[in-house]
Amino acid sequence: MEAGGSRGWLRAGSVGRPHGLDGSFHVNDGNPLLLTLGAVVTVAGTPRRIERRAGHDRGVILRLEGCADRAAAQGLRGAELLVVRSEAPELGPDEWWADELEGCLVHDSGRRIGVVRRLLGLPSCEVMEVERDGGGGELLVPLVGDAVRSVDTERREIDIDVAFLGEDG
Repeated sequence: MEAGGSRGWLRAGSVGRPHGLDGSFHVNDGNPLLLTLGAVVTVAGTPRRIERRAGHDRGVILRLEGCADRAAAQGLRGAELLVVRSEAPELGPDEWWADELEGCLVHDSGRRIGVVRRLLGLPSCEVMEVERDGGGGELLVPLVGDAVRSVDTERREIDIDVAFLGEDG
């Protein structure tokens, strides 16, 4: 989830509506791996430590250092929450940050299908939303071994099996 065109940052979500009176707020499109108690996020250009984390992974609620009341939380509404990439947790094999996949060329054994627009978190798994070439609409590709043959983040290419998806490409 690249932010500001710099691969030095990961987007951890954005500030949503306030929650209560103490400066807490809901996080929109939050990445729970990046939003841990004590972690530092940059919001509106200012690094701030996470002082409170509540809710659950699909509905994170945060309070940040220096955000002491509802008005302060409301003032940050809509701002991106960014984490320095070098401070992010290490991912396991066959795991990627969204910005590593977004913009990658998608093909089926060399036949070009389109480009990854974004990653979506569904209840069963994460999926890549692929914008098909030639305006053919979007294709949702689950990040599972049967659908994705290989990912090469250096070459910015992903090989998928459209037959597994029940598609003709």
